Amino acid sequence: MNRHDIALTVNGKTVTGTVEPRMSLLDFLRSEIGLTGTHMGCEHGVCGACSVLLDEVPVRSCLILAVQAHNHNITTVEGLCNEDGSTGDLQDAFRDAHGMQCGYCTPGMLISAHALLEKNSNPSVDDIKEAIGGNLCRCTGYVQIIEAIQLAASRKMEAGQ
Repeated sequence: MNRHDIALTVNGKTVTGTVEPRMSLLDFLRSEIGLTGTHMGCEHGVCGACSVLLDEVPVRSCLILAVQAHNHNITTVEGLCNEDGSTGDLQDAFRDAHGMQCGYCTPGMLISAHALLEKNSNPSVDDIKEAIGGNLCRCTGYVQIIEAIQLAASRKMEAGQ
């Protein structure tokens, strides 16, 4: 099978690789460059655990081929951390509001919440529900996740961001 050279920007850094045409972006991120924060869930695009930002738009990395990400910008959950590697404001809000239990859905939830807060600094509960609607959680019942996103939004507004 032919292999293809790809170059993409992942969390602000240029990454290159040679991949088979059928390799998913999820497999490339996890297996080829070692970014395991993006979780493999259903592999059908239903659960949202594998969500990443492709040019600032949330996508399911299990449904995107690595070759399709060539020359694009990808942000994974690791890219939401501060530059020193410490947790970012959104991650802190999830911790403080108990917006995670088993944590499996958390990376996808964080990606969806980040995309929402970048566009809407003061989202309503309905806005939040819409933004995370494609992410499944079996543990929390979503209440704490919604509260975490509200907390992150209020902290961001208080900080004047």
